[in-house]
Amino acid sequence: FTSSLHLPGTSEEVAPPLQQSFMIPKKEINMVSDMAKWKRSQAYADYMGFILTLNEGVKGKKLTCEYKVSEPIEKLVALLNTLDRWIDETPPVDQPSRFGNKAFRTWYAKLDQEAEKLVATVIPKHLADAAPEVAVYLKESVGNSTRIDYGTGHEAAFAAFLCCLCKIGVLRVDDQMAIVFKVFNRYLEVMRKLQKTYRMEPAGSQGVWGLDDFQFLPFIWGSSQLIDHPNLEPRHFVDEKVVNENHKDFMFLECILFITEMKTGPFAEHSNQLWNISAVPSWSKVNQGLIRMYKAECLEKFPVIQHFKFGSLLPIQPVTS
Repeated sequence: FTSSLHLPGTSEEVAPPLQQSFMIPKKEINMVSDMAKWKRSQAYADYMGFILTLNEGVKGKKLTCEYKVSEPIEKLVALLNTLDRWIDETPPVDQPSRFGNKAFRTWYAKLDQEAEKLVATVIPKHLADAAPEVAVYLKESVGNSTRIDYGTGHEAAFAAFLCCLCKIGVLRVDDQMAIVFKVFNRYLEVMRKLQKTYRMEPAGSQGVWGLDDFQFLPFIWGSSQLIDHPNLEPRHFVDEKVVNENHKDFMFLECILFITEMKTGPFAEHSNQLWNISAVPSWSKVNQGLIRMYKAECLEKFPVIQHFKFGSLLPIQPVTS
């Protein structure tokens, strides 16, 4: 998406042949001192470039607006629909503890087994060699099967999965809106269903002091959607009526709706950070602040990034520019 991603300018051009050998991504950040390596890496530059490109791409646009839907986008939605169907086929089991239903492990085992095949349905035959590398990010994006938890590191793996599909030319510049509104939005729906069905624990959440127990990116992209909105201001998102009337158009409000469904009590108490954000005067200020917060609270936190995996598409090597 950025110049470093060698993306062809239009969808008519053919992507240059990939002169690369793919590899199974692995962990590289093993101690706090390795974090500097991550911040200097090509992976960090490409990941952040991808997030910011999409942030620009959805600016001022509603979820319900018109946009191009390519075949790879349709296939990604079908892949997510399969994951959704597997939840229906794997009901929670009876167990003494209320949280962390062990049926999640059964569901996850199926994904673990099928991930490469699923990814192969999305990428063209001549790129088949990339499937094992790309599939790792898909497997990492749904939560941890040992702890039965889910957090922003898993969400980042899904964004990395989409970023890899851009780097191999499966997704293109004109897919931007569909990536966020169709694919990422469908991913969120499936994750919410997983979280509800298997009562997943929030991974490394700071509770009230974190933005949200489970997600971060839809708040960034969702606030960008609301930039220059004629009448919705940040102070309105704590108003139930506004949320109920507009959530189908805006990702940010969809997130707020989910929080209020899942949590009881005053909003200012259960979601203090978001409550504070509602006092920021403009959506563009909210958007800039959330990007800074995302870097500081997610991408620069060792407990999150120690799980991130690096391969040929998202390399740990320092930026070459």
